[in-house]
Amino acid sequence: MTVQNSDKTPSRKQRLQEKQRRQLAVVDTVDKAEVKVRKAEAELAVAVAEAVQVFGDERAASEGLDMPVEAVRRFVGIAAHETAAAADGADG
Repeated sequence: MTVQNSDKTPSRKQRLQEKQRRQLAVVDTVDKAEVKVRKAEAELAVAVAEAVQVFGDERAASEGLDMPVEAVRRFVGIAAHETAAAADGADG
């Protein structure tokens, strides 16, 4: 005995497939945004590291950029990591 659905409501399988499709689309969107954020953060880190050189030290850069010293240090660390990673990639 089978039940026929004459009002064309989606089956459980179809609803699940649609839900999974939407979830995968959202995950893909988030993944792409995270890549953009990492790239932007790396670019910002390089700019902050350059500002430290131009201003003379982290505290002066912090004041000049109106950015907490902790943030300046974090970005300088990211820039150093990016530079090291780039050097490692160039060696191989």
